[in-house]
Amino acid sequence: MPVIEISGKPVTVNDEGFLTNFDEWDVDVAKELAKQIDIEMTEERWKIITFLREDYKTQGETATSRRVQTVGGVPIKEQFLLFPKKPAKKMAYIAGLPKPKGCV
Repeated sequence: MPVIEISGKPVTVNDEGFLTNFDEWDVDVAKELAKQIDIEMTEERWKIITFLREDYKTQGETATSRRVQTVGGVPIKEQFLLFPKKPAKKMAYIAGLPKPKGCV
């Protein structure tokens, strides 16, 4: 797996650029990842990222958009507004998590 530098720190990523080590993520890394995909982090976006990271710790996999809606309380329409086009993939990328199952 390639190692790249994000916000002055080395992180391991897969071929698609997703972090592969949960513990290499931090807020500065998230901000830089968001910037790379033209997402400006807001309070609403941070709430989703925080939910995803906490949920991953208990579930062992990245939450799908449907789970973010039913458990996280953020409607899918809102997810599309906050993370246009491919919300699940973008949310996981910024959160430093693997793509959710079924995500292309």
